[in-house]
Amino acid sequence: MIHLKTPVELKKMREAGVLLVQALEAAEPLIRPGTSTEEIDHAIRDFVLERGGKLLFFKYRGFPASTCISINEEVVHGIPSRKRRLREGDIVSIDVGVRLGNWCSDAARTFPVGSVGREARDLLDVGRESLERGIAETRPGRRVSDISRAIQSFVEGKGFSVVREYVGHGIGRKMHEKPQVPNYVDPGALKDDSILRPGMTLAIEPMVNAGTHEVVKLKDDWTVVTRDGRLSVHFEHTVAVTDGEPLVLTAPLL
Repeated sequence: MIHLKTPVELKKMREAGVLLVQALEAAEPLIRPGTSTEEIDHAIRDFVLERGGKLLFFKYRGFPASTCISINEEVVHGIPSRKRRLREGDIVSIDVGVRLGNWCSDAARTFPVGSVGREARDLLDVGRESLERGIAETRPGRRVSDISRAIQSFVEGKGFSVVREYVGHGIGRKMHEKPQVPNYVDPGALKDDSILRPGMTLAIEPMVNAGTHEVVKLKDDWTVVTRDGRLSVHFEHTVAVTDGEPLVLTAPLL
């Protein structure tokens, strides 16, 4: 069952989204060569906890950190470590989930570390715009598949690929709610091609690979990498369907 949020509930979700994006912004100066992924994780954790929030990923199904930080060919669910340090030319994806009060927000961004190569720059641009194109379809009367199609067609038109195994999702009182939001169109992946209605809230999160869409999980049972070892980016926003324009609940404050 999909829970349609009231304007008051959307306001609460926006507060959770603002806390999340402010935590990302606070950690952004650390994204430089020599910083450990644990330092970034702790900076985001401390920022959220000091302001009364909770980190959704911590201990979720046993996950050992507060955020997921994935570098280069790592797609999602990278585990922060004091031993893993950023290097010039890396790209680093930071995925954060925050609960404030009873409401959740979820967002991810991929950042360049210093000066990056042409393929990385192109991939960052395509990943970022694919999310924007998915968000643009988040309007009443359209379907989840319209979001999926917008993302996939744009990404593949640029010569890149979208990950199949991991998808977006509904979000609200829980981090994962119905419906699923795939980043590609496949009848088997759209068991519930829901019509979008005002009050629906979705975590839209394209994961875009430079090469094959295929991924594998490492021996730590968390970190997911591209099968061919090529780069991957991850962009995500929590978005509400309204009577008009999509409302990005994890957008920065103006």
